[in-house]
Amino acid sequence: MQLSKNALGQIAAQPRLEIPSAKLLGLPEKVLQFGTGVLLRGLPDYFIDKANKQGIFNGRVVIVKSTDSDSSAFDKQDGLYTICVRGVENGKTVEENIINASVSRVLSANTEWKRILECAHNLEMKIILSNTTEVGIQLTDDNINDEPPSSFPGKLLAFLQERFKAFNGSAESGMVIVPTELITDNGSKLESIVLELAHLNNLDFKFIEWLETHNTFCNSLVDRIVPGKPNAEELKRTEETLGYTDELLTNSEVFRLWAIEGNEKTKEVLSFYKADDAVVITPDITLFKELKLRLLNGTHSFNCGLAFLSGFNITREAVTDKIFSVFAKNLMHQEIANAIPFEIDKKVKADFANNVFERFCNPFIDHQWISITVQYTSKMKMRNVPLIVRHYELAENPPMYMATGFAGFLLFMKATKKEGNKYFGELNETPYEIKDESAEYFYNTWKDKAGADVAKEVMQDEELWATDLTAFSGFLSAVQEQLQDMMANGVLNTIAQLETNKVTA
Repeated sequence: MQLSKNALGQIAAQPRLEIPSAKLLGLPEKVLQFGTGVLLRGLPDYFIDKANKQGIFNGRVVIVKSTDSDSSAFDKQDGLYTICVRGVENGKTVEENIINASVSRVLSANTEWKRILECAHNLEMKIILSNTTEVGIQLTDDNINDEPPSSFPGKLLAFLQERFKAFNGSAESGMVIVPTELITDNGSKLESIVLELAHLNNLDFKFIEWLETHNTFCNSLVDRIVPGKPNAEELKRTEETLGYTDELLTNSEVFRLWAIEGNEKTKEVLSFYKADDAVVITPDITLFKELKLRLLNGTHSFNCGLAFLSGFNITREAVTDKIFSVFAKNLMHQEIANAIPFEIDKKVKADFANNVFERFCNPFIDHQWISITVQYTSKMKMRNVPLIVRHYELAENPPMYMATGFAGFLLFMKATKKEGNKYFGELNETPYEIKDESAEYFYNTWKDKAGADVAKEVMQDEELWATDLTAFSGFLSAVQEQLQDMMANGVLNTIAQLETNKVTA
């Protein structure tokens, strides 16, 4: 039996399965969504569905499909799909299966553009969501009279122009646009591109005035790991337990966050936020950007080289190891949290750090350390160098956990072999690829040099870091000491010794 509207009544009730009421399928369409991807289905659509089930938002989503990918599964399943939430929350393992009933229909931009524009005539539809990847929010010389325009901003502009015409530019016909693409200030960038495109297409001044005055583009930050469809074996096992098949079934972690920049008027439109504290609408989301960038991404970057060189393949292996887990926790709570260059309440930082650790421990998601090392140098510069700088604004002593993480970075970047344009390091006589734009730089730097000399040369390279890292009191010697110890005794032994030294100090 395949999941569908007709099948809902035949699915047996189970403790870990949430089955929607059939009446939810009759709710009006209130959201236009550009993108069919798992992140949208696992986060915004998850919140909308949750709100609908609580009687709060009472609206459904029309999805615009811009690629030639097959959407027949949505049609066969009447837009229904299952989210399998797996992870750890407050120290407890969570396994939930939720049939999501938020999607009304999926329309193809290439073949159903007129039907998409018809949605602009629906006054109840006041929200536009998107996740077209980072490449989607770019300015191209697009003709918005094409059917459809080629770019996402072009499609959005054409839709808004149709909206303007349908309601004669009334104030109440304005929309709230919330992009979820993983770029900084995504809403502001999308707005500037749409406005520039409007001028390039010589659109009417009154429309542009309506566009600027009565439409709200919100910056937003999304954070949830949504791996998508499980492997064939796991999928079969899950479907047997659920009692139905689902071509759109997707896995998701428990943790979720959607931070949206907006005012009270924005809250009124995005009323689904009331269903879950993980949707935060606030005038400034910098706090959430900093928490994610430093405590999640920054912790990843300080840890990934160390963990990989310690022999751990996935995040869970490292943070459940007695030695490494202590290091990771102390790094987050004692050094990174204190050095975030933004004023944040201590409890908020501590709670976020604890959430990060639980996410690392997720027994249902295998997050590979080697994949986190991709473009290691740029990540270290963007995420972690500001933490080092901030630490020294507040203290004089070297941050030993950060120094250890930086030493692990240098050792991971020790490229010993070149094949064509690829560079390889070596762990226990087994090569690993260094996927980094600076791989050649490190390959040449490590040639015929001792670790201490490499550390000094790299750390004082202002072109690489936009600052001289050797200028910070004691930081160079701390990195050199840890790097030399790793090369002599092994990474995990160095980490263990760090804790021993603190106890005996």
